[in-house]
Amino acid sequence: MNNLSSTKNAVKNTVFLTSAEVITKFLAFMLTIYIARYLQEAGFGKYSFAIAFTSFFSVISDLGINNLTIREIARNKDFAGKYIGNFSIAKVLFSFIALILLYIIINLMNYPSDTKVAVYIFGIYVVVSSFGQFLISVFRAYEKMEYETFVRVIEKISLVFLVICVIYFKRGLIEIAFSFLLSSSLSFIIAYIIIIKKFTIPQFKIDRKFLKDSIKEALPFGLTFLFGIIYFKIDTVMLSLMQGDAVVGWYNAAYNIIDGLTAVVATSIANACYPTMSKYYITSKNELKNIFIQSFLILLISGFIISCIVTVYSEQFIHLFYGDKYSNSALSLKILVWAFFVICISNISSTLLYATNKQRIVTIGTGLGALINITLNLILIPRYSLLGAAFATLITELLGFVIYMYYSLRVLDIRRGDYKYILTDIVQRSRIILKKYFGSRVL
Repeated sequence: MNNLSSTKNAVKNTVFLTSAEVITKFLAFMLTIYIARYLQEAGFGKYSFAIAFTSFFSVISDLGINNLTIREIARNKDFAGKYIGNFSIAKVLFSFIALILLYIIINLMNYPSDTKVAVYIFGIYVVVSSFGQFLISVFRAYEKMEYETFVRVIEKISLVFLVICVIYFKRGLIEIAFSFLLSSSLSFIIAYIIIIKKFTIPQFKIDRKFLKDSIKEALPFGLTFLFGIIYFKIDTVMLSLMQGDAVVGWYNAAYNIIDGLTAVVATSIANACYPTMSKYYITSKNELKNIFIQSFLILLISGFIISCIVTVYSEQFIHLFYGDKYSNSALSLKILVWAFFVICISNISSTLLYATNKQRIVTIGTGLGALINITLNLILIPRYSLLGAAFATLITELLGFVIYMYYSLRVLDIRRGDYKYILTDIVQRSRIILKKYFGSRVL
């Protein structure tokens, strides 16, 4: 009965998280298209650079606290108030440091004043957003993803409304940045109210030893987050420095599609499985193996089908969403969509490693990937521009998948005899899906 209840809870959370991802990413995707069409290639390039550049400083504000919060509160909810209170104080200090560094670094770079002002505002936005994500981590730890869905949908609806107002009154990049800041502030306030009403009261009493030990435990998460930001965002920054705003706009038009697909398909399933995997690591290794295998199969099949469709119709997708001025984005999309496929089957493996206290493996893997990604971008971008950045992303994701899958199989103690069962299951499920959607003549 307990296993049945846990399974139902995991399904419920997957539905809520998937719903949140579908709704918010759809709104974000359409909003980005709206912004891209309004600002044109160069303006959209500045917008994309500001978002990418400031995302690096969100790492300082977080330092892995969000992921640690999910894992530890999921295991022992009696300490929720202590975690929230102590971590909130730490995040205030980290955020202050992040904003100072952001101001110093952007002023050392040769960017125009409007780009710098946009970076300042987006910098404050990523700090506020980091606090919001921290509170959402509490919802995930309690496995109450319905609250996360509510908060995230409210944030995106308010953002869409504000940006539409900005564009209607023919304002520019700075006002769009303020829209992001206001909507994230609203979602933070709502999330905090829900926590004190429904879950626990934060205990704002510093326990130095507790905080020191917790931050030390969180640092591998933080480093992983940093390395992940590097090989997800450094291409945009490097394209901006080497190729200019228009190329950044073309590249991010394609990347926006991949980002939306990743969030809806790969991230939502992995996030929903994370608390359940954390519990099963303590209580049932067999259930842990089962949930991993089933999630992997779902992501493998769905990711492959989506990637094939996007590859065939990439030009049509770019024309439909962005118009003729972004036609240079189509070939990048064909490359990046296979990075999405790799992310699908890689994310669930890294999630398993997080849940089983093997986060240092993910840290090493993403660190190595970040180094390779920077190296590849330095080699490929000057010669192949945005296509070089796309290939660098794909190669980096392949490397991460190999590392995470190898250690996931070791953690689950999956032996050679199990491979035959897994491969047979993949083939059978693939045949069923292909017959359902493409007819019996396919096989």
